[in-house]
Parts: sequence; structure tokens; C-alpha cells
Amino acid sequence: MASEFSRIITLLRKEKGVTQKQAAEDLGVSQALLSHYEKGIRECGLEFVVRVADYYGVSCDYLLGRSADRTGLTMRMEDLPGPESAKDSVFHGSVLPVFNKKLISNSLNILYDKLNACPNKGLVGEISAYLMLAVYKMFRLLYAAGPKNAPGLFSVKKELYPGYSDAAMHMAEANVKAILAGEDVGRGAPVKDTSAFSMTTESLSDEYPLYASSLFNLIKTSEGRIETPEPGARK
Repeated sequence: MASEFSRIITLLRKEKGVTQKQAAEDLGVSQALLSHYEKGIRECGLEFVVRVADYYGVSCDYLLGRSADRTGLTMRMEDLPGPESAKDSVFHGSVLPVFNKKLISNSLNILYDKLNACPNKGLVGEISAYLMLAVYKMFRLLYAAGPKNAPGLFSVKKELYPGYSDAAMHMAEANVKAILAGEDVGRGAPVKDTSAFSMTTESLSDEYPLYASSLFNLIKTSEGRIETPEPGARK
């Protein structure tokens, strides 16, 4: 919780575009103390948390990492926009799969809208290739689990596809990095100006009121899996 607080208050200050000295003055503390809070060296009291929430226009739950949404909203599946009908809102007795599907779908809406703001065929193509390969890999695993499913659906041999698809994904990711860095990788013109991709948590919330919460929750969920080993995983 403390590490989340320090990360978030640092993020908010930088998004607001104020120096640590100015923020400390506005919040009524010394710069040294604010620096300690931002580095996670010291923990603050509840009164300071409330003061910071008012200063940046966010909720205390967001500051403490309890909510991925600036307003402190707790996500519910029915609050997320999506094409699912009422009968599709439960999957085998659980709403979690549909909830996750909506998080992914809504986040992709933001991703592709941002790409549309900086139209570059090479960039869109490489990002799309990466995402399609990820879906391909997961679908092929499910398909292979069916004992009666004919293997002829796929042209790449089962012994080869894991390594080949991983390599193709790494290549697509490398091309995206190069295109964004202004390098010519033969996938269309490199991006010379990335200002269209400038964004903050506030601007995302304002620009995508229906989808931003999904994106923030996807980020939080994904980083939870990255930072916390799965049961039985090697330490």
C-alpha cells in the first residue's frame, strides 16, 4: 500500500506539471518530507492523504492503490460497456470471464483510437500482428486440448509454433519500438512526432469516460500478475 501511494503521488505531481518544491509548498509540508513520501521512505497520516486527494482531484482509495480509477470507482461487470446481451453476462456461473473480456475489449478501443490519432500503417500493422499472435497462441492451446480436434486447421507444425510465434511476437514488438523511435524498419514511414500519444490519467478519463476505467483496471490486474508469482511458481 505504501509503495502504491508513493508511486501514485509522484505520478500525479508529474502529470500536473509541478515541481516537488511547488507541490510541497501547496500541500503545506517541506520538500524533504514530500520527497520521503514519494520515495516511500516515510508513511504519512490520513490527514495528509486527504489533503493530497483534494490537491490532485482524486479519491483517497485511488491514492492508496485500492482503486484503479481516479474517482475511487469499484468496477462491476454491469458498469462496463460491451456488446454482450443479458444472457451472455454469466459464463458457467461466473461473471469474471465476461468482465475480463470487457476489460480487454474496452482497452483495445483506447489503444486503436490512440493509433488513429497518429496514422501510421507500419505501427498499426505491427501492433495488430502482436495482438493477433497472442490470440492465435491461446486459441491453439485450447484447440490442441480437444482430443478429437483435427490438427489440419494449422499449417505450422505443433513442435514449431511455440518458438516461431514467440519469435514473431518479439519481432513485432521490436519493430514497434523502432518505429516509435523514428527508425525505418521497412514497415512504412517511421513516426517522427509522438506528441499524439501524450496522455495522463486525467486526460484518459476525460477523453474516454466509458473505457478509461477498464484500461486502468487492466493495467492494475496485469501488474498484479507480473509482481505476484503464481501458486507453485519458482521463486
